[in-house]
Amino acid sequence: MNKTALNEIDDFPSVRGRITENAPLGMNGWFKAGGTADVLFKPADIDDLVDFLRALPDGVPVQIFGVISNCIIRDGGVRGVTIRLPREFALVETEGTLVKAGALALDASVAREAADAGIEGLEFFSGIPGTIGGALRMNAGCYSTETKDVLTEATALDRQGNIHVLTPDDMGMAYRHTTTPEDYIFTGAVFQGRAGDPEEIKAHIQAIKERREESQPIRERTGGSTFANPSVTELSQAGLSTDTKVWQLIDQAGARGLKIGGAQMSEKHCNFMINTGAATAEDLENLGEEVRKRVAETHGIALRWEIKRIGELLT
Repeated sequence: MNKTALNEIDDFPSVRGRITENAPLGMNGWFKAGGTADVLFKPADIDDLVDFLRALPDGVPVQIFGVISNCIIRDGGVRGVTIRLPREFALVETEGTLVKAGALALDASVAREAADAGIEGLEFFSGIPGTIGGALRMNAGCYSTETKDVLTEATALDRQGNIHVLTPDDMGMAYRHTTTPEDYIFTGAVFQGRAGDPEEIKAHIQAIKERREESQPIRERTGGSTFANPSVTELSQAGLSTDTKVWQLIDQAGARGLKIGGAQMSEKHCNFMINTGAATAEDLENLGEEVRKRVAETHGIALRWEIKRIGELLT
């Protein structure tokens, strides 16, 4: 428990949302492993969140989570304040060929709403686990399309509660990366699609769903892709074909099915890490580091984590 943070919170003005101490966090994520949040704040609405941030002492760390899909919450827990957005941030609206989505909206929900409205080009979101907030933070993508390809603008709050409207250029969006300040809290986004036939769009989404079910362990306790694909430069320097995928490097390093404690690299798709039932966050992170070590020894490539690792190690 971070007593310093809690003592400071005792001095805050009252909020309309809910503040909980020692709140389960990791066990509510997709891995079902990891520690607690010192303090969890669920604001009542955007105004409540702005007021809270403006009252928050500068020394208190802040983290923001959606459905805790593509991250490991370390066993020692998360210091300071963790924010979970309320349901109003899960709304998705369409207007012409534009799709407006709150940061808590599931990526798959955005794809479905767009399809219902006859908006083409956002089907790839149906293949991405998690929420729009996470997709904005890491420029999530799959099947040759990325968030930056359809993003018109994103809205975020900074640590002081000021609102910022950002373009993809402002966010420095690149492969699985943005330069957006770490303390920005995304609240929503606007995406540009194109007019299409709803039934054809839905058929495309169904094809993506079937492809995922055939190739990925989506029914397991997993966090999606563990590592990002290496760059063309890295592959070339290693003497590998530039279309080599990260799962191939992991497979060639003998890490398909590799286990540490209750954590395992999936036999079905070896770039997916799974909790077989009793994994700790430490098991998961240690497994990932062992895979990185083996790939570095085999190919001379340092894999970059796509899964975020957040919080403190258990001491």
